[in-house]
Amino acid sequence: MIWKVIEIHLRRLRHNRVEWLLTFVVPIAFFSIFALIFTRGVGTTPRVKVVLVNGAAETTDAPTVTDRCQEVLDSLGENEGLKVIRGSSDSTTVDRATAESMVRRGTATIAVVIDQKDEQLAAELLNDASDQVASQVVTALVTRAIIMGSAPTPPSVQPPVSTADNRASSPEQPLQSERSQPEHLRPGQIQSRQLQSEQLQSGQLSPQQMQTEQADFAQFVRNVASKPAAGESGASANDGNAILPPSFAPPKIDVVNVIGEGKTNPVISVYAAGIAVMFLLFGATTGGGVLLEERENQTLERLLATHMTMDQLLLGKWFYLTLLGCVQVTVMFVWAQLVFGLNLIEHFDGFAMMTVATASAAASFGLFLATLCRTRGQLGGLSVVAVLTMSALGGSMVPRYVMSEPLQRAGLWTFNAWALDGYDKVFWRELPPGELGPQLAVLMATAFVLLLAARLLAIRWEVT
Repeated sequence: MIWKVIEIHLRRLRHNRVEWLLTFVVPIAFFSIFALIFTRGVGTTPRVKVVLVNGAAETTDAPTVTDRCQEVLDSLGENEGLKVIRGSSDSTTVDRATAESMVRRGTATIAVVIDQKDEQLAAELLNDASDQVASQVVTALVTRAIIMGSAPTPPSVQPPVSTADNRASSPEQPLQSERSQPEHLRPGQIQSRQLQSEQLQSGQLSPQQMQTEQADFAQFVRNVASKPAAGESGASANDGNAILPPSFAPPKIDVVNVIGEGKTNPVISVYAAGIAVMFLLFGATTGGGVLLEERENQTLERLLATHMTMDQLLLGKWFYLTLLGCVQVTVMFVWAQLVFGLNLIEHFDGFAMMTVATASAAASFGLFLATLCRTRGQLGGLSVVAVLTMSALGGSMVPRYVMSEPLQRAGLWTFNAWALDGYDKVFWRELPPGELGPQLAVLMATAFVLLLAARLLAIRWEVT
C-alpha cells in the first residue's frame, strides 16, 4: 500500500506542470541567477563608473604639475576595471563641481580628483557611500596609477651589481656609484606584484579578493617606504634584499562621502524599498487571482450578465489593487520611520509619487498574470517564478551595483529596478521630485501596457 501511495504521487507529478516547474526548474533558475551575480557573470568584476578631475588645473598654473596629474588620469582612463563617464564635452576630465554633481545624481559612482600636495601626487575620491565595494576597488587602482606615474623608471628585474665591480670600473666615485645605482625589488616580489596588478586591472578579482588585494598592497607600500636603502643600512647591494629608495612613500588617498555622510541609518531606505516592492508584487498577483476564483465558481458570468462590462470590472479591480498597494507600501515606510529612523516626512512628496506609480504597475502585473493563466494553480506557480526572478534581477534581493553589467542591463527589463532607482533618488540622493521623470514614465507606461494586455486576454471570458 505504501508503494501505491508513492505511485499515485508520481503520476500526479508527471501530469502537473506547475509542480514540475516549482520542483526542478525554479531551484536551478535561482541558483543560476545568484551564481551569476556573485561570480560577476563570468568571473569578472563590474566596471566602476568614475569621473576624472585634474585638480592641479584648477589650483595651480604650473604646467609640469598639471601634466603629471593628467598622466595619472590618462592611465586610469585606460584601465579596464573603470568606466570613465565623460562630461558634456569630449574631454575625459571635468571640473570638481561638475564631478560632485554627477556623483550626487548617480551618473557616476566615484569622482577621482588628482592633485599635488606637499610636492607629492595625491588623490581625493568623492564617493557615493551606497556602493561599499567601489571605493576600495578605485583606491587600489588609483594608488597603483600614482605609484607607477611617480616612479622615475618602471620597476624591472635587473641583476644586482657588485660593489667591487663598481669600484673597479670607477675607482674615483665608488660611493656615488653605489648610491646612484637604481635599487629594485626582488624578482619574486615583482612577479607577484605584476600578476596581482594585471588581475586587478583586468577585473578578475571578486569583492573579497579586491579587499584583500587592497590591504596587501597598502601594507606592501608601507613596508617598502619604511625600509632604509641598502647603502644606509650597511647591507651590501648584492644580498638580494634591495628595495625602493627611502624617499618613496605611499600616496595620500582621501575618501570623501559626498552622499551618505551624516545619515543615521543610510541603508534602511534601500531595504525598505526592495522588500516593499517584492511583496507588493506578491500581493498584486494574489489579488489578481480572485478573477480566476470568480471564473471557477461562475461569479464572473453572473457579474457580466448584469450591466457591468469587462472594462469596468478590470478597472475596478485595478483601482482596488493600486490603493491596497499604496497602503501596503506606506505602512512599510511608516514602520521604518518609527522603528529605524527613516526620514519619511521630509521626502513625502517624492515617496507618494513613486508609491502610486509602483503600485499601479504592480496591479497591472497581477491582472495580466491572472488573465494569462487558466487555473489558480498555474497562477501560483507562474507568479512565484516571475516575482522572484524580477526581484533578484531588479535589486530587491541583492544590490544591483554588485552585479555585472549584462545583469544590470537585464534588470532594467523589470520594474523593480526602476522603482528602486526612484526610491533611491528620493531617500538616498535627496533629489527633488522633478528628477523622478524617467522612473515615473517607465512605471506608468508599464502599468498601461500590462493593463491593456490583461484586457485583451480577458476577451475569451466574454465569448465563452
